[in-house]
Amino acid sequence: MFRFDPGLKVYLYREPVDGRKAINGLALLVEQGLSLNPFESAVFVFSNRRRDRIKLLAWDRNGFWLMIKRLEADRFRWPKQEALMVLSVEQLHWLLEGIDLAAMRPHSARSYSQIS
Repeated sequence: MFRFDPGLKVYLYREPVDGRKAINGLALLVEQGLSLNPFESAVFVFSNRRRDRIKLLAWDRNGFWLMIKRLEADRFRWPKQEALMVLSVEQLHWLLEGIDLAAMRPHSARSYSQIS
């Protein structure tokens, strides 16, 4: 499987999107619906209502990439937060592998003022 650059921004659109939308429709949704620039160095992630398909839209120097992953029997575990989420590239790879992002919780941050 391919890997994305770790510094890339990943925007996950949580609402279902019509599966017939292609590059122009998704880029228009990014621009008008999300008020983001579809030409920035980022990956925009969309899913259909059944959550068995994911579309990734990305701009690469002189053209758009549109990648689609279709699951034959399973469903993607879609996060249940706000309409637009910013993910890390690592989280995107977890999502594509079928891992529930809500279950992946790091240790709490700790801050101390002294050693003893």
